[in-house]
Formats: sequence, structure tokens, C-alpha cells
Amino acid sequence: MYSKAEVTQLRQAFWTAFGQYMAPVPSAEGETTNWINYKTGVKNLYFRMQADNRKATIAIELSHPDAGIRELFFEQFLELKSLLHEALGEEWTWEADATDAQGSPFSRIYTELSPVNLFSRDDWPALISFFKPRIIALDAFWADAQYTFEALK
Repeated sequence: MYSKAEVTQLRQAFWTAFGQYMAPVPSAEGETTNWINYKTGVKNLYFRMQADNRKATIAIELSHPDAGIRELFFEQFLELKSLLHEALGEEWTWEADATDAQGSPFSRIYTELSPVNLFSRDDWPALISFFKPRIIALDAFWADAQYTFEALK
């Protein structure tokens, strides 16, 4: 069991290491990118990477407070499903109605790696190998797909 301070320190150390590892990698459009806090440019639409002591998840999350708008965005992603899966090279799980830890509704498209433990440095290579190609693929997909969402802003 880790203390709260150790958990915070290990989590910060991993994401710092991942950020440094990804820093030289340009975006699909050749620009410098903050891979950890990826900016989609669309409000309430996020690319999230998360890890804990059991699993790692990378997801597209739609968190618009208006259920109708969230549904429109999710339907737009459904229209682009084959393009997304082609860019990713794998199929992800689609969840139209999810709830976060605070009870707020959201939609997500995600994949997981399990079992891995963020707090074990021995698992960091597996975590990096899981996150890196997928966030790069999401960026490549988004370079083309983002314009589809302009009208929904």
C-alpha cells in the first residue's frame, strides 16, 4: 500500500516521464503538442489517458452538460467509426451513456490495458507502449475529423 504522497509522486513521475518521452514527437500536422493535455479545440470533447493500480485507459470523452448535444457529438463519431478504427488499427468500446465519479453523465469511446500498475515502475514501459501509438493515432484521426465537428460547436 502506498501513502497518498507516494501515490501523488509516482503518478506525477510517470506522466512527467511520458511527457518527456513524447515531447520530440510532432503532431500529425507537424506541430509541437502537449500530448498529456491534448487540446481538441472543441469544448467538452477530450482525449484522456488514465492509469491506476489495475488498468490503463485511453478515451475520447464527450462531457457536454446538455444530453442532446452530447448525443449529437456521439452520433457524429459513429458516422466516423470506420475512419477512427482504421486510424487506430483496432476497435474500441463505444459507451453512449456513462457516469463519472462525481455522477455527471458523459459518453466515451475507449480501450483499456489490464492488468497494469502505474505505481510499479516495471509496468511503465507497457504503459508507454500502450498510450504512445494510440494518442498518436487519435491525433492523426483528429487532424482530419475535427472539421466535421466545427458545425456542432
